[in-house]
Amino acid sequence: MARRPVRRLLTSTAAVLVLGTACPAGAADMGYGAPRAYVQPASAFTNWTGFYIGANVGYGWGTADVDKPDGFLGGVQAGYNLQLGNPFVIGLEADFDFAGISGGGFTLDNLGTVRARGGFTFDRMLFFGTVGYAWGKGNFDVLGLSSSRTQSGWTLGAGLEMALDRNWSAKFEYLYFDLGDSTFPTVVGPQTVGFDGSVLRGGVNYRF
Repeated sequence: MARRPVRRLLTSTAAVLVLGTACPAGAADMGYGAPRAYVQPASAFTNWTGFYIGANVGYGWGTADVDKPDGFLGGVQAGYNLQLGNPFVIGLEADFDFAGISGGGFTLDNLGTVRARGGFTFDRMLFFGTVGYAWGKGNFDVLGLSSSRTQSGWTLGAGLEMALDRNWSAKFEYLYFDLGDSTFPTVVGPQTVGFDGSVLRGGVNYRF
C-alpha cells in the first residue's frame, strides 16, 4: 500500500517535468521569430538651398488701352534659394519669356522679370510669394504701321514648387504685372498706351 502514494508522486513529478519542457518549446513556436533588419525610413526632402535653372510655359492676358490682348508665352528662368532653417526659404529669380500676347493693335513680344521670393516649406512643397521688377517689349499698330517700345514696371505673385528629387522640381505660379505707359509714334500722331496683365505658367527647375 505504501508504494501507491510513491508511485503517484513519481507520476505527478514526471508530468510536471514534461509540461515544463513542452511549454518553453510552445512559447518559442509562438514567439516573434528571428529579429528583422531595421529599415531606415526614406528621409523627407528638407533643403532648398542652391542655384537653379529651368524653363517655363504659360498663358497671359491683360489690358492695353481699349484692347484685351492675350496669348501664350514661354522661356527660361534662373535663380538662387537659401533655406534659413525649417521651414523658411528666401531667394532671387530672373526670367525671360518670348510672348505672343496680342489683341487689337497691341502685342507684347516678350516679358522679363527680376524678383525676390520668400516662402515656407512643407516636406517637399515650397509655397512662396514674389515681388520685383518687370519689363517687356510692346508693339502698337495703327493702320498697318507699327512701332515698338520697351516698357517697364513691377510685378507680384505667388506660387507652389514641388521637389521631385534632390535636383529636379516642378512649379506653378501666378504673376500680375504692370508695365506702365509708353508713347508710340503712329501715322495719326503719338499714342500713349499702358499695359497691365496676368500670367499663369508652369515650369521645371534643375538645382545644382
